[in-house]
Amino acid sequence: MMGRIAGGRAAALVLALSLLSACGQIVPPAKQQKPVVAANAVSIGVRRGPPLPGLTIPLSGARRALNAFAASCARASLRPDTSGLTQPQDWAAPCQAAGTWPRDDAARFFATWFETAIVGTGTTYVTGYFEPEIAGSRSHLPGFDVPIYRLPPDLVRARPGDAPPGPDGRQPLGRYDANGIFVPYWDRAQIEDGALAGKGLEIGWAADPAELFFLQVQGSGRLRAPDGTVMRIGYAGENGWAYTGIGSVMNGLGLIGSGPGQYAGSMQGILRYIRENPAQGRALMRQNRSFIFFRDTTAIAGDPTTGPVGALSVPVTPRVTLAVDPAFVPLGAPVFLTTDRPDVGGLWVAQDTGGAIKGANRFDSFWGAGAEARHIAGGMSAHGQALILVPRGVLARLRAR
Repeated sequence: MMGRIAGGRAAALVLALSLLSACGQIVPPAKQQKPVVAANAVSIGVRRGPPLPGLTIPLSGARRALNAFAASCARASLRPDTSGLTQPQDWAAPCQAAGTWPRDDAARFFATWFETAIVGTGTTYVTGYFEPEIAGSRSHLPGFDVPIYRLPPDLVRARPGDAPPGPDGRQPLGRYDANGIFVPYWDRAQIEDGALAGKGLEIGWAADPAELFFLQVQGSGRLRAPDGTVMRIGYAGENGWAYTGIGSVMNGLGLIGSGPGQYAGSMQGILRYIRENPAQGRALMRQNRSFIFFRDTTAIAGDPTTGPVGALSVPVTPRVTLAVDPAFVPLGAPVFLTTDRPDVGGLWVAQDTGGAIKGANRFDSFWGAGAEARHIAGGMSAHGQALILVPRGVLARLRAR
C-alpha cells in the first residue's frame, strides 16, 4: 500500500541507490573438516549485499519499521548476538538516531545507518502468524477443561556430559528423573494425558483443544472468558521435542488437495479436518510432540490495539514484525524481503522467535489479530530473497576478522 504524506498526497519513498550485484563472501562457510560447535550466520557464510538496492518503500511501511526498530533498541542493544554478526555497541549510534529521526523521512534512516548482508544463500521461506483469540479463562470453569501451562521448573538443559549436544551445539532440553538420570521431557501426548496435572502449573483453561493447539503454533494469543474479560498469553518455552507440521503429515496421508475427502493445506483446512474427524484429529495433533508453555502477558501488552509481546519483551507490530532464528539474524535487526508474495515483501524488523522457525532465512511474518489476519497468516507461504540490515561498519569488521 502507498503511504500518505503531508498534504494528503499518497506517494512511495524511493531510496535513490543503484542495485549492484553482491560482492564476494566476507566470512566463508566453515570448512567441513572443522566441525562447527554451534551453527550460526558466520559459520555458514556471510557476504555483502547490494547497498540498499533501489527499494521502493511506501512511507507508511518505512515509518512502521522505524517505529518498531526504535521500540526494540533498548533491549536489542543489550543482548548478546548469537548470530555472530554484531556486537552490542554496533547498535548504539543507529538506536540513538532512531529516537529523533523525522518519520516523514523514515526510509532514508535505513539507507544512512545500515548496510546489507546475505546469510548463506539468502534464499528465504516465509510463513505467517497472527494473534488468535479463543474461548478461555484464568480459572477452571465448566466447559473450560483444557489446561494452559506455564514453564515447568523441572524443564532444564542437560548438564555437560549427561547428554550429547544437539546440532546447534546446545545441550538438549529435558528433565532429570527420580534417579538423577537425564531423560527427554514429557511430549504432547503425555502432557495431555496428565503428566503435569496437579502441579499448580495452570495459568488458564481453554474450551477447545484444537483452538489451543493452533494458538500454540502461533506462540501467543488471547483468552476471552464468558464474562468478556481478556487474558493475553505469550510464549515462555517449549518441551524440547522437534516441531512436526501436521499439514505435512496430512499431505503424506493424501488428505491435502481439492478432491473428494481432501482438505486445503491452510490452517483453516486442517482445522476443518480435525473438527470433522475428532479421533483422527486428536491423533494427528499428537504427532507434533512439541508442546508450548505460556506466560501471562496481560500486564505488559494489555492494550488490545498493540500486538502480543515478542522475544524482545516489547509488543510486536502487524505487517512489520518477523519471527526469526536468532542464531542467524540479530534480534532487533531490520530485514528486507523480496518474495513471490508482494504483500510480504519490503521492510520488516526481527522482533520475535518461534519453535518452528529454525535455520537461516526462515521467517514468520506477523499479521495482527482478527479475521483478516487469520486468513492471511493461515495461507501465507512465500519464497524469495532476504537481506539482513546491519549497522554500517559491521561487515568490514567481519572481513578483517
